[in-house]
Amino acid sequence: MAKKAPRTPAKHSGMGAIPNSQGVTFRVWAPHAEKVYLTGTFNGWNETATPLFNEKNGYWSAGLRDAKVEDEYRYVIHTPVDWGLPPFTRIDPYARKVTNATGNGIIYDIDAFDWGDDNFTIASWNELIIYEMHIGTFYVKEKGQPGTLDNAIEKMPYLRELGINAVEVMPIMEFSGDFSWGYNPSHPFAIERIYGGPDAFKRFVKAAHEHGIAVISDVVFNHFGPSDLDLWRFDGWKENDKGGIYFYNDHRAATPWGETRPDYGRGEVRHYLCDNALMWFEEYHVDGLRWDAITYIKNILGSDASPANDIPDGWSLMQGINHEIHQRFPGRISIAEDMKVNAWVTKSTGAGGAGFNAQWDSEFINPVRQSIIARDDGLRDADAVAKAIGFRYDEDVFRRIIFTESHDEVANGRARVPEEILPGRVDSWFSKKRSTLGAALVLTSPGVPMLFQGQELLEDRWFQDKVPIDWTRADDESGILKMYRDLIALRRNLLGMTRGLCGQSFQIYHIDHDAKLIAFHRWDVSGLHDSVVVVVNMTNQSRDGYVIGFPRAGLWRTRFNSDSYNYGPNFANHPTADVQTRAEGYDGLPCSGEIGIGPYTVIIFSQDE
Repeated sequence: MAKKAPRTPAKHSGMGAIPNSQGVTFRVWAPHAEKVYLTGTFNGWNETATPLFNEKNGYWSAGLRDAKVEDEYRYVIHTPVDWGLPPFTRIDPYARKVTNATGNGIIYDIDAFDWGDDNFTIASWNELIIYEMHIGTFYVKEKGQPGTLDNAIEKMPYLRELGINAVEVMPIMEFSGDFSWGYNPSHPFAIERIYGGPDAFKRFVKAAHEHGIAVISDVVFNHFGPSDLDLWRFDGWKENDKGGIYFYNDHRAATPWGETRPDYGRGEVRHYLCDNALMWFEEYHVDGLRWDAITYIKNILGSDASPANDIPDGWSLMQGINHEIHQRFPGRISIAEDMKVNAWVTKSTGAGGAGFNAQWDSEFINPVRQSIIARDDGLRDADAVAKAIGFRYDEDVFRRIIFTESHDEVANGRARVPEEILPGRVDSWFSKKRSTLGAALVLTSPGVPMLFQGQELLEDRWFQDKVPIDWTRADDESGILKMYRDLIALRRNLLGMTRGLCGQSFQIYHIDHDAKLIAFHRWDVSGLHDSVVVVVNMTNQSRDGYVIGFPRAGLWRTRFNSDSYNYGPNFANHPTADVQTRAEGYDGLPCSGEIGIGPYTVIIFSQDE
């Protein structure tokens, strides 16, 4: 019989398996357990040889000299005899690495990775261009298998050349199976094994930073699982036949994904979620978090119109975590997916808000997408698009993330924008012209622009976790790809002539309901190379000699014309000459000029002097 280790408390703080000079410290929260043991490769998987010390506060711990990094392990839980449950094993809730979602935890040294001189700083939010990415389908090298983090690293030069300076990675917490969107986390602290595990994600972040690209990690705190979920009844206790210590055990447990909403009011669970949020910054050097569906953190039904179902503890949890992020990691970004047009989401915690820096904006995507996919020009609503362009939260235009495609908007019964425009003919003139009209609105409107992977390639297939991006389209649609590069360069002011696109100030000064034409002015400090005028034509009719106002006198040069032959051999290349203004006020501005603009086209003007 194996000799039992002494029941003494661990000498090191922290949760999970923590390597140190004396071996490995283990600590787990199991308040209803009668006894807890460790089993693993270090003791021949003996389930009674290694007891943990009861710290009398719901926590159990032990220090093992014989355990080492890469050893596999599980906790063995004994419940009170009168519960009638046999001993059972659980994966460590804090495991950074697992063999798979139903396998074993693996002891992992969080400090062993060589980050070199990584001291990357995310770009100012007014200069961010976000690219939403799903690791499993972004770049697949082995047919029939998901893509990996190392595969994705190979495309960093492509993203840098495109002009992307931030990638938002869909959830990579360990999930059930090998194929998933990632919104079913089984082990929130572990990096998905099929993608490469924790070291692979660190390599990914390090490579992104070396290419000038920030990394935003998508996290799921509105529910866990529901499958392959060792957190479920972790120490055997349950109430109302629900999930036990990590979850609500009443009507608040219910979510659209199962009865697995974490108990935001329980101190240990709040600590668990906060530890997870901070882990991404501390251990993986990420530059921000994107929180999935926070509407189900703050309300049982995911509704702002049902205050009786609000979850105050969920709101205070978000405030607490965001406060910690802002205090400990200044300059990093915290993004909410709420989609309820709730300004309090992005108000400061001091003012009573949730403390997010920005939120996904339904007020942009819904009217803009509807306008560009509508078959009939008469159905395009210039007022609705103008309102979408100018919408903002808290007087800060960069508190919203704007897009025409995201993982939600190109799945769940919806297609890619070019496919929605003309099904089965994404390479058609109509699909190209109107989808890029939408992209140009994303990249010129006030807000933080976001693209979804493959959008710049005119990807036609709706998002599925087993269908990879078709990279042959980079050659087939080289003109469209060039348009995205040019737009991104202008949005980031890389040529030094369009600083206004990074500015807070804007004015939508021209809306022609009949012509479906909009013009708006953006500026930063109103200096040279600062004012930018954007003109949008939402009809299949070109315009010549069309008069609009201009904010300053002088020559306004055409910096971009989405109708150019450079972007498509069948585009009209309608003339859009530089404009010499005249001293005649128009549209409430001091000057005016005549423009030419092609069908379904966006043009951008700015001044040299």
